This record gives sequence, C-alpha cells and structure tokens, in this order.
Amino acid sequence: MWTRQHKNRKFGRFVLPAVTIAFLSYFGYHSIHGDYGLRAADNFERLRFERTAELTELVKRRKDLERQVELLSDGSLERDMIDEKARYQLNMSRPDEIVIFHAKL
Repeated sequence: MWTRQHKNRKFGRFVLPAVTIAFLSYFGYHSIHGDYGLRAADNFERLRFERTAELTELVKRRKDLERQVELLSDGSLERDMIDEKARYQLNMSRPDEIVIFHAKL
C-alpha cells in the first residue's frame, strides 16, 4: 500500500491568500491611479469642462465674425460699417470728433 507523507508547513496555507492579496492590490491600485482609473477620469472630466467653455467662446466669436462679414458682403454694405472700418484701420478721424475704441477680447 502506498502512503503519502505530508509535512505540515506553516507557510503553505498562506500562499493562496498572499497571491489573492497581491492580485487585488495590483488591480485596486491601477483602478485608482492607472491610465483609465478614477484620477484619470477626474482629469478627463475637468478637461472636458474647460474645452466646452473654450468651444462656447469660440462659437460666440465665430458668430460675431460671421455677422461682421455679412454686413460687409456685397449687396448689403452699410455706409456706417464701411466708415467705421476705414477709420479704425487708417487710424484717422476728423478734428471735431471724439473717438472711443472698444476693444473686443
């Protein structure tokens, strides 16, 4: 009859829990600090809000420019708009005028 002799190891029963702890620690760390973890998601969300605000500002600026182009387009030229653009670009005015420039940001 064959018998099997086993030595009682103190550390043998800790192998599976140690491997499990290492496995969970590895994936737990990367779920928070990894490229697609919680911190990265917060950074992506913050960047999305910044870009949305920037997009809103650019859309507003584009609409203003489109409105100015429409006013200057052929067939709808307004005398005041031409006069204003010419005075602004040539930096000239009549002696009896007060000029206040409004800078757009």
